[in-house]
Amino acid sequence: MSHGARVIRTGVSSGDPAAPPPVTVASSSAGSDAELMDGGYFRSCAGMLKVAQMISLLIGFISVNNSSWTDYSAYSFFQIVTMCDLVMILFFYIMHIFRVYRKLTCVSWPLAEFLHYLIGTILLLIGSIVAAAKSYNITGLVAGATFGFLATILCVISMWSSYKVSCITQSTNASV
Repeated sequence: MSHGARVIRTGVSSGDPAAPPPVTVASSSAGSDAELMDGGYFRSCAGMLKVAQMISLLIGFISVNNSSWTDYSAYSFFQIVTMCDLVMILFFYIMHIFRVYRKLTCVSWPLAEFLHYLIGTILLLIGSIVAAAKSYNITGLVAGATFGFLATILCVISMWSSYKVSCITQSTNASV
């Protein structure tokens, strides 16, 4: 009777030669987490959509800011909404690029981004409608309202593409 030491492998099945050893898996995932920036997000559809939103909001703000306008409350609301949306989109863009959501897991980032898009899009739509109604055919104000509507459409597209609900019908098998 031999009472030698036994080796027990718990990570990988001994009959599965295709499975990588645990050391390889740990080193490859540590290498991807060690990267500071996510270069793929720059070229992704969501990243380019955020850049387009920020550019349209900035152009809308600049065109309204450099125009002569008479209704202070309407255009100051439009400027505040465009700048707040721009700052929040920039915040979420930087959060995705630097992968902050992986380190701060106490916040539900998809829910936070969804609520930002929902509230920001509604306020931007209201601001754009008011800005368009009070533009009095002044070209800078019309351009600002137009870029506000464009940013609203881009925000709706971003919200729809990120958070669409897929309805899958399940068929029940009635025959036994």
